[in-house]
Amino acid sequence: MVSQSVRSDAARNRQALIEVAARLFGSAGAAGEPSLRLIAREAGVGIGTLFRHFPTREALVEAVYQDQVRRLTEGADHLLATHPPAQAMRRWMDLFSEWLATKNGMIDTLRAMINNKQLGSAHTRTELLAAIDKILAAGRSAGDISAHATSEDVAAGLIGIFTVAPITSSSEQAARLLDIFMNGISAPTTGDQPLPSG
Repeated sequence: MVSQSVRSDAARNRQALIEVAARLFGSAGAAGEPSLRLIAREAGVGIGTLFRHFPTREALVEAVYQDQVRRLTEGADHLLATHPPAQAMRRWMDLFSEWLATKNGMIDTLRAMINNKQLGSAHTRTELLAAIDKILAAGRSAGDISAHATSEDVAAGLIGIFTVAPITSSSEQAARLLDIFMNGISAPTTGDQPLPSG
């Protein structure tokens, strides 16, 4: 029978591998995806421990991907509990940029997994739009986010920003563009004049 401490150690090792892999994928840049040996070493475990948890690179990538999506969806709740909705939305955009940076570091494996139908993107998209919707709804109730902004608008805006200002090369520009975008979806304060629509 497996003891509680062995199970706890195994859970800790698994989470450490996911966190280290996410960090290394997020900083991979032009060097390409980090090796599994490097991930194991940085997590302080042997390569055998890594393979016990994740028998293939694809298994590790999927675990990191799902963990990042979970952080984004749970992040919406946490941010709303600790910040006004407009601030929560802007901070959530930073979480989204971290998720994209991690995805970029494992893009080759992700692309292959999607092509082989090992990983579906429709469910992820639904989860992310639901997280955005939750913040927007709170912002509309509080009056600090425009009633006209939709989750689809926010998602499209974020993708547009990170297409022209990739995280790895222009993070300062990306942050500036996110601030401008956030201004655009914030509810006008007293005295602000709406921009002409035509």
